[in-house]
Amino acid sequence: MQVVFLEDVKGRGKKGEVKNVPDGYANNFLIKNKKAEPATGKNLGAVKGRQKAEEKQAAAELAAAKDLKAMLEDDKTVVTIPGKAGTDGRLFGAVSTKQIAAELEKQYKVKIDKRKLLLNQPIHAMGFTSVPVKLHKEVQAELRVHVKEG
Repeated sequence: MQVVFLEDVKGRGKKGEVKNVPDGYANNFLIKNKKAEPATGKNLGAVKGRQKAEEKQAAAELAAAKDLKAMLEDDKTVVTIPGKAGTDGRLFGAVSTKQIAAELEKQYKVKIDKRKLLLNQPIHAMGFTSVPVKLHKEVQAELRVHVKEG
């Protein structure tokens, strides 16, 4: 029996795939648990429509990520974070990705998840630091962070 998979099934098929599977497996497991549906003309058309909608959404997300990258990498976009430091310029404590994300939202009204900030370790020194930001699987930006006395 040919079925269209509605979700990934380990060892059998991926979402949107059309495959031949044994009749009993299709009826008793896949269709019963709404993991697949019979491959009729109507169902195949619906799958193609869903795939086109997903492609449009993915293209829109990519475009939005590129726009955000242009905004973050603009020379005027510098996230300023106040900190207390000793005489040698080292901070008392550190600046974390959580603080950077909060200041970015406060200063520029841009909400980015702290897990998307690819900072290996917290910032421990005063001055400018470039922080890589993963906006999309294909788009990565550099955010400038300035830690100053305050």
